Amino acid sequence: MNAATLAAATSTGEAVQFWILGTVAVVGALATVLLRRAVHSALCLAGTMIILAVFYLANGAYFLGVVQIVVYTGAIMMLFLFVVMLVGVTAADSLTETLKGQRWLAALCGLGFGILLIAGIGNASVTTSTGLATANAAGNVQGLAELIFTRYVFAFELTGALLITAAVGAMVLTHRERTERMPSQRELAERRVREGTQVPPLPAPGVYARHNAVDIPGLLPDGTPSELTVNPTLRARGQVRDVSGEALAELAALERRSEVRLERRDASPEEAGK
Repeated sequence: MNAATLAAATSTGEAVQFWILGTVAVVGALATVLLRRAVHSALCLAGTMIILAVFYLANGAYFLGVVQIVVYTGAIMMLFLFVVMLVGVTAADSLTETLKGQRWLAALCGLGFGILLIAGIGNASVTTSTGLATANAAGNVQGLAELIFTRYVFAFELTGALLITAAVGAMVLTHRERTERMPSQRELAERRVREGTQVPPLPAPGVYARHNAVDIPGLLPDGTPSELTVNPTLRARGQVRDVSGEALAELAALERRSEVRLERRDASPEEAGK
């Protein structure tokens, strides 16, 4: 079965699915490389992996599609995403080369991978394909296992070694050596008293208010907002919501109701005497 026969056998639904999802996958791959934030790049890569799993499922490779979602997207990709969040990689970090020549080496590896990809696609286009029915004659899982542990066993073991190396590298990046003894709670309390800073614990966001969101400052007992209860990053971004006016109005209304109740309670014995 050659490429012309395969193209003629492709239905309209399969062609529409391929062009739509293929376009989204390519856009996600480009966004992975071009986006400035590492977390956004990782999310785009996860979306591209999910689309690849859909392609596997559409072609009858059900086991490979499930493995693509569970192992790569669900486990490995999320692992690196959480590692990036723990390390705190920013756009400024990507501009600093910790290893000399790593950008040229990455470009060379990308060029080599592109050549291999083009060669693989060209080989599949000019040669005769076996067909899905013949490949899955003994079962999709059995056929895939036979190829992995016979023909592609070295590539499979090399991929496993690379994943283990990446996991170890992630742990090394998140590990921090402590050069001094960690102060105790008593020492921290004495330092706060000695320096004259905030002695009691900081109020949590939404204290004395009807909200508990992190972008709403906590209110002091008099109803004024406390500037210490909101993350400075949110304040620098201008993402802090001010509800102090509403809270002060509610506090004034509550005080008025309390005064009215006290006046009624004080006036009730006099009315009873009359």
